[in-house]
Amino acid sequence: MDAQFAITGRDFVVSVTDKAIVHSIVRMKNNQDKTCRLSSHTLMSVTGEAGDTSNFAEYIQGNVRLYSVRNSQDMAPSETANFIRNELATALRSRKPYQVNLLVAGVDRNSGEASLYWIDYLAAMAKVPYAAHGYCAYFLYAVMDREYTQDITLEQAFVIIKKCFAVLKERFIVDFPDFTIKVIDQSGTREYAVADI
Repeated sequence: MDAQFAITGRDFVVSVTDKAIVHSIVRMKNNQDKTCRLSSHTLMSVTGEAGDTSNFAEYIQGNVRLYSVRNSQDMAPSETANFIRNELATALRSRKPYQVNLLVAGVDRNSGEASLYWIDYLAAMAKVPYAAHGYCAYFLYAVMDREYTQDITLEQAFVIIKKCFAVLKERFIVDFPDFTIKVIDQSGTREYAVADI
């Protein structure tokens, strides 16, 4: 029962994940950050099986850092997303596939272009303006389809996120205690509290 979604503007991406760790009918934790900072301008949010999410996130984070040390530069968001997709596809064809769904958000430091990549556990990948994973996607895509425009500002993105929260609160069976909201832009990554948006 994860909630994970993101919205892209011209020069920023807003990533939102719930903070709950749930196993069966028990909420184990209420303060888990389900995002992983891959570089100063690239963020990956991960949902899925608890062990797979932590193992895969650490594996990707370590390899992306190794690339930047070896090459004296960070991977662009598109390169990072393609690397992740390749690793998932390789694992899928082994005896130990990862049960993870990902959103890779970032801003290219050279062009300033923001991008968001939707990747699922079957290694399918798409570059999208907005995305969601989990059961919440059944509700959130309707809101994002209706409200999203290509020239969206950060304030307008926060309005859409508030509408998404309202729909989840009204319609979704699970009550999420809190969310992690992170904005990625040319300045890097910063976090917002739900009350601050």
